Amino acid sequence: MDFHSFDAFNAGVKAGGLRNRSEIRLLVCYLLSAVDAPVERDVLVNAVIGEGLANFFELNEAIDELLHTGNVQTADDGGVEALTATDAGRHSAELLETTLPRSVREQAVNATLRLMKLARNRRQNHVQIDALPDGGCNVTFLLKDEKTEWMRLTMYVADRLQAETVRANFLEDPVKLYAGILDALTKPASPGE
Repeated sequence: MDFHSFDAFNAGVKAGGLRNRSEIRLLVCYLLSAVDAPVERDVLVNAVIGEGLANFFELNEAIDELLHTGNVQTADDGGVEALTATDAGRHSAELLETTLPRSVREQAVNATLRLMKLARNRRQNHVQIDALPDGGCNVTFLLKDEKTEWMRLTMYVADRLQAETVRANFLEDPVKLYAGILDALTKPASPGE
């Protein structure tokens, strides 16, 4: 593997990002090994691209090559196709991980974990936006797991933009909303209330 030449397209890659195809393949193996859980391809791609660490086309080509060579395999993650590192991919990542800059490794892992959490939140929790004749919207939040519906809450917001904002914030951390509401509703009333 040649880690010294710039042989990859660099459109969309920020300063300090990867411009070498071998490094991009290594990053994929490293990410899948470090996360140690199946990762949806879109999540992995969006994490790396979102941080400006590699070119979109080079990253997808690297994933395809790693699948072909057996360093990465597909796995079923609750009905969703995901990627995992094979033993060969993990071994490569262990041997060569220090070839990648620490900042690239950390950014990629953190972004991947954040997007994995968001994808899981979107699968398990739902937000329905219903437009109203006055221009406002009713937004219904549904927080649940595999067995239990924990909360269903409908609230009015002024417009579609606000509805999309509260939707995105809910999906970022649905448990935070649930915990805040539960805390507010179970707090003992102050004297005189």
